[in-house]
Amino acid sequence: MTVRRVMGIETEYGISVPGDPAANPMLLSGQVVHAYASAQGIRAAHASWDYADEAPLRDARGFEMGRGVADASQLTDEEDPSLANVVLTNGSRLYVDHAHPEYSSPEVTSPRAAVAWDRAGELIMRESVRRLSQVPPGVNLYKNNTDGKGASYGTHENYLMRRETPFSDIVRHLIPFFVARQVMSGSGRVGIGQDSRTAGFQISQRSDFFEVEVGLETTLKRPIINTRDEPHAVADLYRRLHVIIGDANHCDVANLLKLGTTSLVLAMVEDHAIDEDLTVSRPVATLHRVSHDPTCRELLELRDGARLTPVQLLWRYHDLAEKWLEERYAGELDDDTAEVMRWWALVLDRLERDPMEASREVDWVAKLKVMQGYIDRDGLDWSDHRLRAIDIQWSDVRPDKGLFHRLRAAGRFEELVTDAEVLDAVHEPPVDTRAYFRGKCLEKYPDQIAAASWDSVIFDVPGHTSLQRVPMLEPLRGTRATVGPLLDRSADAATLLRELASASG
Repeated sequence: MTVRRVMGIETEYGISVPGDPAANPMLLSGQVVHAYASAQGIRAAHASWDYADEAPLRDARGFEMGRGVADASQLTDEEDPSLANVVLTNGSRLYVDHAHPEYSSPEVTSPRAAVAWDRAGELIMRESVRRLSQVPPGVNLYKNNTDGKGASYGTHENYLMRRETPFSDIVRHLIPFFVARQVMSGSGRVGIGQDSRTAGFQISQRSDFFEVEVGLETTLKRPIINTRDEPHAVADLYRRLHVIIGDANHCDVANLLKLGTTSLVLAMVEDHAIDEDLTVSRPVATLHRVSHDPTCRELLELRDGARLTPVQLLWRYHDLAEKWLEERYAGELDDDTAEVMRWWALVLDRLERDPMEASREVDWVAKLKVMQGYIDRDGLDWSDHRLRAIDIQWSDVRPDKGLFHRLRAAGRFEELVTDAEVLDAVHEPPVDTRAYFRGKCLEKYPDQIAAASWDSVIFDVPGHTSLQRVPMLEPLRGTRATVGPLLDRSADAATLLRELASASG
């Protein structure tokens, strides 16, 4: 295992109506989903979500939270027919989650692919905004993680891991990594504190909203390590690590590093290859302090008494990974791993020398550079409301309004995936995971699919008295190589199901 593993990103988008701050966000989010689904010919009654295998209250520490004590936001296995929820032909899920439209990317097997299908989500949201703008006042969507007034919404990462890996090892090695990782992958934010009450600029949009080290919750008492044990795969073999601490990235390099470095650290944890104790003292408080220091000079105190900057701590993880890869693979790295290691070293080197040198690769640095330009030009200070407005405008999904997109068009950022690849990912699923089967079934048999989920497709076939459920518990089956020919020769879902039954019999 290197950086390659089954992974994905899910992002809740900020939403507003021009001139109407009191507009109902759940209603608006439903309009966003319906606007895109209807444009693709997807009816709300079809291609909805299959909740049968969801278990959001199962905890990786070996117990299950009672439904009576769980917060309502944790009950994600309860279908709400009033909320829009569809599956798309690229294998993704588009739905309303916690009063926000959410795009959950299909499963992919590399950080670079994760970047492509995550950016596809931006185009999907942009198309919804364009369609809704035809009936003023329309809606605005933002790929960010806070409204600057005390509300936070998530960008979550998912990584498939081996079940046999002790969860205590994951906690011990990932907490210090996540405390420091934000200097590479934070998106930047005007304001300090959950409600931005204190003037200033910080590295991460999410860090101030985290309150505990380990826990099951995602919208309250947010933990650095989330313990939800919902693998969406063969439970005896796999664990899905649900990471809720990341920011929504626009920069390709930052997004690649967020996924790629985490996957490498997980691979080392699975291989018992981290032989250093990098435990950080008071990790939650340290997480906040790191985010509040754009100089990247804040010292982290380790349990052994060492004091390191976040960049120095990330160098420790980088060097451990480099050593492990050399010992494990004798320097013969796949292209994805080599790419992540190359960018990891380059970005750390720039951040260590002068963070402003990483403005082409790292979101928060790019944003700070723009903010500083306004401050210098207009004599502003960090309490000025205009800077907060610029912060929100940065993440606007519209190409002519979003500051990031305008700067991107001007060539201000390193790009790893092309516009053509992203556009293709809007409609086409990855070819090397079960997302291929899910997406292609939605494309070929849209009127014969009742529902789908990460690990199932449910068919409603004429002539059958009951729904036909096809389980997909192995994420690396259902690929183009294994089911492509079968799909090509199956003109309808009935034929497909007969062929599948014959093959499994």
